[in-house]
Amino acid sequence: MELDREQDVLRAASMYYLQDLKMEVIARHLGTSRSTVSRLIKRARQTGLVEITLRPASTRAPGLGRSLAAAFGIDAYVVPVPDSSSHIERLDQVSMTAAKLLTSWFDSDMVLGVAWGTTLASVSRYLVPKPTRGSAVVQLNGAANMRTSGVDYASDLISSFGTAFGAAVHHFSVPAFFDFSDTKAAMWRERSVRRVLDMQRRADIAVFSVGAVAGAVPSHVYSAGYLDDADVRVLHDEGVVGDVCTVFLRADGSWEDVPLNARATGPTPTELQRLPRRVCVVAGDNKVAPLLAALRAGVVTDLVVDEMTAGGLLDAAEPAPVRRTRTRG
Repeated sequence: MELDREQDVLRAASMYYLQDLKMEVIARHLGTSRSTVSRLIKRARQTGLVEITLRPASTRAPGLGRSLAAAFGIDAYVVPVPDSSSHIERLDQVSMTAAKLLTSWFDSDMVLGVAWGTTLASVSRYLVPKPTRGSAVVQLNGAANMRTSGVDYASDLISSFGTAFGAAVHHFSVPAFFDFSDTKAAMWRERSVRRVLDMQRRADIAVFSVGAVAGAVPSHVYSAGYLDDADVRVLHDEGVVGDVCTVFLRADGSWEDVPLNARATGPTPTELQRLPRRVCVVAGDNKVAPLLAALRAGVVTDLVVDEMTAGGLLDAAEPAPVRRTRTRG
């Protein structure tokens, strides 16, 4: 019965997209109703049997993608979005593309590492269910903070990825930042924490965004009680422009001697570089500086970005050498 249904989906999609037949005509051919044909065509799109690609004549996206790939040694997916679009519209379009790419890349017996944040929450809303076997989703950075637990927010976000892929979910029940680096060192010796850290190291794909210190739309880590005033002053004094997985970066991509990073629970750029595919999802003008820092730190292999941000990134990039670290063949 299921095979017959899938055959009907294929027939309906072929007649609609390849033969340009109207739904009423397809319904007569299949001996069914127009509403059933509509559902069959919708299922063809949802299951990936049909993929729709728009190529606006005026878009600079393909050229920008090639320029980013050449400049930074990455795979770049530039999403064409009109210049008049709002920040939310840009984020939605980028999130849809990122969700589609993740669905195509992630499969059975794989591990997906996910960092929490506003951008990844948006991506999670556009994931199309794709059942897998023996797969896992693991949280990359802790979420508790000094004002609220932060755990429910991160837990729901990570769980949504697990639900989409039918994957086992591994939460990381530690703070985003410890108060003392010694406390972090002690916790990192605990077996329950080591189990999650080991799962993170086994990730085939890591997906994250960049947090921006400045801008009209502050990133979640800077707006939800994760940092006190003293922390913010330290970041300013250190020349920090943003973060990846709550590890802070300067404009040149350096991070090792930023004091707060000794207390951060996310993977460092060095640890991220060991993972085969590192997907960075970005939308918004205020993300240009931290994105450039992330690229200079060598943490990105695949970039999903809106057209305007891609243009701003190329304008901001200097011709100085960029550290390229790719472990994926």
